[in-house]
Amino acid sequence: PKIGKKLAPKVYYLDKENKRIRIAYPLDLFELGNLPCVMSSIGGNIYGMKSADGILWEDVRIPKKMLKSFKGPRYGIKGIRKYLKVKDRPLVGTIVKPKVGLTSKEHAKVAYESWLGGCDIVKDDENLTSQNFNKFKKRFLLTIKALKKAEKETGEKKVYLINCTAECEEMKRRIKFVEENGGNYIMLDILTLGWSALQTARNFTKLPIHAHRAGHAMFDRNPEHGMSMEIIAQCARMVGVDTLHIGTAYGKMTGDKTEVLHIEEEIENNFTPETRNNLEQKWYGTKPVFAVASGGVYPRIVDKIIDFMGKDVVIQAGGGIHGHPQGTIVGARAMRQAVDATMKKISLDEYAKTHPELKVALEYWSNVK
Repeated sequence: PKIGKKLAPKVYYLDKENKRIRIAYPLDLFELGNLPCVMSSIGGNIYGMKSADGILWEDVRIPKKMLKSFKGPRYGIKGIRKYLKVKDRPLVGTIVKPKVGLTSKEHAKVAYESWLGGCDIVKDDENLTSQNFNKFKKRFLLTIKALKKAEKETGEKKVYLINCTAECEEMKRRIKFVEENGGNYIMLDILTLGWSALQTARNFTKLPIHAHRAGHAMFDRNPEHGMSMEIIAQCARMVGVDTLHIGTAYGKMTGDKTEVLHIEEEIENNFTPETRNNLEQKWYGTKPVFAVASGGVYPRIVDKIIDFMGKDVVIQAGGGIHGHPQGTIVGARAMRQAVDATMKKISLDEYAKTHPELKVALEYWSNVK
C-alpha cells in the first residue's frame, strides 16, 4: 500500500564490521511535540526482540520541524549568567549533604554556609523530596530565608534548586509554591519523572529548570544495549532544561572524556558536525544548556575540568566542599579559589600559597587525580 511506502523507515548506512546502522524515519511517523511518541517508536518494542542480542541507540538527528514543536530552554547559559551576574567564570555549586536525614533547619544551615563560602548554586539531591524528616514547604521557606541572608552578606546573587519531583499534579503544586514564595529555580529528576511530566513543567513555569539525570545508567551504562547519555541530553535540551548534569570525565561517575565532551558540545553548540559515531545536528537557535560537572569533584581536579570543558560549566561538588577538614564554609571558599586560580591561569599549588583554605583542601585530598 502507498501508506506503507510513505511511512517505512529506510536503512541508509550499514557497517557490518563495526555493527552500526543508520535509519531514516519519516517525520510523519511521529506526532510533533510528543516526545513519548518518539521514544516509543524508536526505542520501543524493538529492544525486546529475541532476534537481537543487543541494541544500542547512540545518536539521533532531530529535524527542524520536530525541534520547533518544543520550547527548548527558557534561559540557557546567557540567561543563567545574567541572573547570577557572573559573566565569565564557571559557576560553583554544591549539593546539600548528607543527601537525606537532615531536618529542614539543618538543611538550610548547610545551604547558607555553602553560599556564604562562595557557592553560586545550592541544590537538593535526587532522592530528597518531602519526607517526614524534611518536608518540602518547610525546607523551602527556611532555605530561601538563608539564601536572602547570604545574598545580603556576600553581595552576590544566589540560587536554590529545590527538588520538585513528584506525581505530575503534585509537582505543579510544588512549583507554584516555589514561585509564590520567592523561589528562583527548580530541580527535577527528569528520567524518573518522565519526559511528558518534564514537558508539563517547562510549559507550566517561568523558573529555570535543573535536570538531574538519576537513573541514566539504567539506559546508558551497557555499551552494547540501551540508549546513550547523548540521547538523554538532546531530548532534555529540546524539551527545555537550563542546566544538566553530564558527568566530569575526571570524577567518580561513569563516562569517558570523549563522551562527556561530545555531550557538552551537543547541548551547548548550535551545530555539531557528523563523525564516525555521531550524526550532524543543527539546533536552529534553540538555547544552549549549561553543562554541570558533578560526581567526585574536588578542588585538586578543578583546573583539569575547566581546561577540558571550558568556562561554560557548573563545577558542582558535594563531598569536595562539605568534606573539607574545616567545614562547609571553608570548603566552599576552597572550591571557589580553585576556580579563580584556574581562570587567572595560576597553578592550584601556587595559588594555595596565599589562600590557606585551598592549601588545606589540596593537602587533604592529595590523592585525588
